[in-house]
Amino acid sequence: MTSPEKSIHAGVMGWPVAHSRSPLLHGFWLKQYRIDGDYAALAVTPEDFPQMFAELPGRGFSGVNITVPHKQAAFDAIIAAGGVVSETARRLGAVNTVIFHEDSSVEGDNTDAFGFMENLKEKAPQWNPDGTVTVLGAGGAVRAVCAGLLEAGVTEIRLVNRSEEKAHELARMFGPSVIPVSWDERETSLADISLLVNGTSLGMSGSPPLELSLDPLPKTAVVYDIVYAPLETPLLRTAKICGNPTVDGLGMLIHQARPAFEAWFGVLPEVTPELREILEADIRKGETT
Repeated sequence: MTSPEKSIHAGVMGWPVAHSRSPLLHGFWLKQYRIDGDYAALAVTPEDFPQMFAELPGRGFSGVNITVPHKQAAFDAIIAAGGVVSETARRLGAVNTVIFHEDSSVEGDNTDAFGFMENLKEKAPQWNPDGTVTVLGAGGAVRAVCAGLLEAGVTEIRLVNRSEEKAHELARMFGPSVIPVSWDERETSLADISLLVNGTSLGMSGSPPLELSLDPLPKTAVVYDIVYAPLETPLLRTAKICGNPTVDGLGMLIHQARPAFEAWFGVLPEVTPELREILEADIRKGETT
């Protein structure tokens, strides 16, 4: 563990990274718990990533978060350096949390699945994993979503993606519980499910809308959009009108950060209404500028 006598440095590496809310999030916790530390946004191109990543311990960093497009590169760099990656990170082939230990060893983890599930438990405690789930998308975030759902005990995930090959790739990765469904059948896949997850960027600010009728969706099904800008996506707005319980993506961002903060700064932070209000205000400000 990092010595409490010295300032602790952490940050987030991505390209681009200016949009990241992680500095605001970790900065809030540093102030709340009166910890001598800082958290910086590190804009790093894919070409510069290997060298910049290798230099971080020498620059005094105790760890970093990794965001797009570097999660797989971080995994590869840790393995090449003889470091340790968690079972979850190995399963996903991606790292979003890196810890640099004082003995010069390096450790990689992926807390995206944890963040996804903790947010679901907090915002939709009535949901249980006994039912069927439909997940839209097949990118890195969806890998974490599937991992979290399967670990929770879900036995059938209908994976709907515009590229069927990518959906089949994830099905091969996770096994028979993940069933690829063509994009044309996305509305049919909503029948008799307990949870719908949008893991695509459709509906995000600046992205095309998600074209999806919720008519076949049971009124008891939870609708979860991992997008958090805007806070209420068109999908969530429609779901609320239909009477479905909804979960936005901001809680996933907050919860995935908690284990990382604990690893670097020694405190497992709480999720408070004040923190969420600050993040919501920042997101809304970004939507109007």
